[in-house]
Amino acid sequence: MLYYLNSRRKIGWMLLSAWLMGSALPALAADATARLGVGANYWTSLSSVKVDNVDRDGFSLLATYQYRPGLWGVQVDFEWLPDRFGEKAYAPAAYLVLGRTLYAAAGLGIVHQGGDWADNPFVALRAGVDLELLQFAYLDLGVSYRFDSKTKLRDAVEDIDTDTLYLGAALRFAF
Repeated sequence: MLYYLNSRRKIGWMLLSAWLMGSALPALAADATARLGVGANYWTSLSSVKVDNVDRDGFSLLATYQYRPGLWGVQVDFEWLPDRFGEKAYAPAAYLVLGRTLYAAAGLGIVHQGGDWADNPFVALRAGVDLELLQFAYLDLGVSYRFDSKTKLRDAVEDIDTDTLYLGAALRFAF
């Protein structure tokens, strides 16, 4: 009989523990500070590009990571631009983020294009809205302005000014 009571007590404690852990999971997801995701941008150069067969706008894809423990946070992006002024490019960047749902960010990055790294990094300013879709999924809609040095293109007579405006969206998952 004593064994039977102890078994029932153990089962009760196990069920209570499972219930407590299960009820805590949504709170843990809501307080999660690390987020990983993917996104896409539409970008356009603010200067005219006078090079044959080169568009002044395009799309890019990115992998993104955020660490947002409070009002301040950091964000790291790796962007792939399949056709940036006629060439493939990659642009890793890091940002300091201020805010929660509405946010502003400032960051630095560098472009790898045409087999070479840019001579100077770009400076980016970003503002947006970070919407919580579910307790673990966030949709980030934002606009960025990149102050960029002049870019050397293979077919261009002179370097072109590549200050660029970006409109983007990213879906991140908290863990």
